[in-house]
Amino acid sequence: MVRGINKTDIFIDDQDRVNFLQRLGENIIETKSSVYAWVLMSNHVHILFKSGQKGISTVMRKLLTWYAIYFNRRHKRTGHLFENRYKSILCEEDRYLLALIRYIHLNPIRAGIVRDVETLNTYPWSGHSAVMGKSKCQWMDTEYVLAQFGTKKKAARKAYRRFIEEGLNIKYGTELTGGGLIRSLGGWSQVLSMRRKGQKGEFDERILGEGDFVHNILEEVEEKEIRQLKIHFSGKSITDIIKEECKKRQVSVKELKGGSRRNKVSQTRALIAYKSIEELGLSTAEIARHLGVATSTVTRAIARGEKLNNA
Repeated sequence: MVRGINKTDIFIDDQDRVNFLQRLGENIIETKSSVYAWVLMSNHVHILFKSGQKGISTVMRKLLTWYAIYFNRRHKRTGHLFENRYKSILCEEDRYLLALIRYIHLNPIRAGIVRDVETLNTYPWSGHSAVMGKSKCQWMDTEYVLAQFGTKKKAARKAYRRFIEEGLNIKYGTELTGGGLIRSLGGWSQVLSMRRKGQKGEFDERILGEGDFVHNILEEVEEKEIRQLKIHFSGKSITDIIKEECKKRQVSVKELKGGSRRNKVSQTRALIAYKSIEELGLSTAEIARHLGVATSTVTRAIARGEKLNNA
């Protein structure tokens, strides 16, 4: 979920919505991800998807960076558009997939934007209409959603619609409990910090699933944390990374922090940003302070640095 800063609108008109969806679709196809549900509200967006080769961070970073630049230019505004970063919840597919689809697709009715499911069937700013066959959304995996309700499309759509309607009689959000849907924290570093302090067991605000699922996911994440901790205890810092990369690429630290846009300098900055996040687990704000640039610049640099590092 992504929300406008101070809950301000992130869509002014239908052109904004169309452009957002077009870019979302391009990113989903490019990263070979699968979308099962989505809805655009005035000041926030919900998307349920299975990330592909690049992971959720790549999809969302590219989408939100592009859209913020587009929105500010089109509407002649400056400053941040989104509230911090996006909020994500890791979902155990078998248990919670359908509940999340229903939760997301019922948003327009619960918000009073449309009056009933019949109207929702043709509402263009939700994936529900695509599942019902009333609109086309080539990048949404409607076939997978319908397959959860039957093998024949017509019967599956009827069963899906009945499932959506039944959700109107369920207290908002009560399906999405267990394993930890309270609210999303600021990032994996926050979750891991809490785990180290013993504040949570097999229960985590960013993971929606049963205890074993949560445990297994945290074990996977902690492998990355262990690598980062080894680097941390070795005494390596972002200052060391800056010196290493500048020496390797024959770029002066002064030029690097001076905002130079020379290609070699930009590449060096990108690699430093990427390695600082991967090896040290630093936030974009911390990296920005050390490089003397804006956090939005760091976000773009990380994506570029990843490509350069893997080239």
